Amino acid sequence: MSAASWLQLGAMIAVVLVTAPLLGRYMAAVYSGEKVVGDRVFVPVERAIYRVCRVDSDKEQRWTVYAFSLLAFSLVSFLALYLVQRLQHLLPLNPTDMPAVPENVAFNAAVSFMTNTNWQAYAGEATMSHLTQMVGLTVQNFVSAAAGMAVMAALIRGLARRRASTVGNFWVDLTRGTLRILLPLAFVVALVLVSQGVIQNLAGFQTVETLQGGSQAIPGGPAASQVAIKQLGTNGGGFFDMNSAHPMENATALSNFVQSWAIVIIPFALAFTFGRMVGDRRQGRAVFAIMGVILLGMSLIAMFAEGAGNPRLDAMGVDQSVSADGAGGGYFEGKETRFGTAASGMWAAFTTGTSNGSVNSMHDSSTPLGGGVALLHMLLGEVSPGGVGVGLNGLLVMVILSVFIAGLMVGRTPEYLGKKIQAPEIKLVVLYLMAMPVAVLGFTAASAVLDGALASRANTGAHGLSEILYSYASTGNNNGSAFAGLTANTDWYTTTHGLAMLMGRFLLIIPVLAIAGSLARKQSVPAGAGTFPTHTPLFGGLVVGVVLVVAGLTFLPVLALGPVLEQLSL
Repeated sequence: MSAASWLQLGAMIAVVLVTAPLLGRYMAAVYSGEKVVGDRVFVPVERAIYRVCRVDSDKEQRWTVYAFSLLAFSLVSFLALYLVQRLQHLLPLNPTDMPAVPENVAFNAAVSFMTNTNWQAYAGEATMSHLTQMVGLTVQNFVSAAAGMAVMAALIRGLARRRASTVGNFWVDLTRGTLRILLPLAFVVALVLVSQGVIQNLAGFQTVETLQGGSQAIPGGPAASQVAIKQLGTNGGGFFDMNSAHPMENATALSNFVQSWAIVIIPFALAFTFGRMVGDRRQGRAVFAIMGVILLGMSLIAMFAEGAGNPRLDAMGVDQSVSADGAGGGYFEGKETRFGTAASGMWAAFTTGTSNGSVNSMHDSSTPLGGGVALLHMLLGEVSPGGVGVGLNGLLVMVILSVFIAGLMVGRTPEYLGKKIQAPEIKLVVLYLMAMPVAVLGFTAASAVLDGALASRANTGAHGLSEILYSYASTGNNNGSAFAGLTANTDWYTTTHGLAMLMGRFLLIIPVLAIAGSLARKQSVPAGAGTFPTHTPLFGGLVVGVVLVVAGLTFLPVLALGPVLEQLSL
């Protein structure tokens, strides 16, 4: 990699190390109900919301009621977004006269944004009206992210409380996460993006004359506001078809850096939130380190893979040491020269590690190794650092599994934060671990034998399998990024992708809430000589190993037939 690439990666690490602890401390105070900056503004607004919605903010919920509230809110969100899409031709703020969204695409998009996946089987500027983008998609970017963060808060309370029957109030957690965390951050990030040239208006297409004397339609719309929350909420749905590779969504190298930071900052900050809420900051630092080690490793592999170029082109004598405009060496197929290969590789690792579906290059054009890293990163299960809220949930589930394995090794009942990990929790962990692979591998296998599904591939052979596998890995992990080589707006894919998104969201969230309820009821036990310390580098290494082994045993066969085989063929 070039010196500029190393500088960019180093700057990102430094900014995250400075800002994540500060944001984590603030979020811990928000979810703990402590006094924080902005109470004079937020408290009256929250009280008005509770009064209108008839929410008793002082009454907490058992995990079953908490889960029912989440499911009810998600159902209403799905129906509202579906109706907005189907009726958008009758609604205002439609300067480009967009027709109603087709039924299958509307179903897929409604499920996608409600589950915080933001998988897009459509082109944004050619399908959605401005009202649908703002009232439908952008709103879901906020509340679906806040719902995931609420579940995270419930799980932490389950770990921290002793002999408790409740894990919090979903409606209070949802409101606080939206108003106090996501809205202020999104406002600031949107202003920065507008300053860099990301558009924010209510205009339609404007026809302009090009320098060559031709004409071109320039799209308008409220892009910056949606881009800000799509990154902060690890949503990823693009205002435009080309997502963050589009110059009006991601105009400059600075906007690319800011968006990269926005993608990872909340997931990393939640590690420090966890440490403060359980009363042991060492645990938060340990979780942060585990997340960071995996993400850094994936980022470096992807950056080197894209920067090294294509060995077949080297064999043909093609000079890959520098791009056509001198932007730096590497494999530039499908990438923006204003970002370069290293920034594209880092972005791919960041988005697939955080369940963020945005792209600033076409993953279908990546080297087999670079594309394989993005694919594997999703299949690890949203843990490095994962989506907002759900990423910490996933990693804590892996921590509980690691504690159980460690307990077996030392011959003691496993404990985590003073809570005994017993059969009920491990059964729920197993259910959690099985849900995503069933969705991903089941639908991939079916698509690999159906002629109609195979016809949607842009390529045959190993790369074609990677295209299919990537789509279900993305939807089943609520990621949303696309390999860009699969025609996914068919009835088969819109339906099965929708089902994969539902499984990847709710078959993981429900076991997490059940674990929270189970742990909250337990009494803490004092640490003894055989207690396995869970804040040390040794334990962190064990967790990383468990994450890699679980994913490897589950997905290595299909990866061997896809990106691994393709890389070896070079």
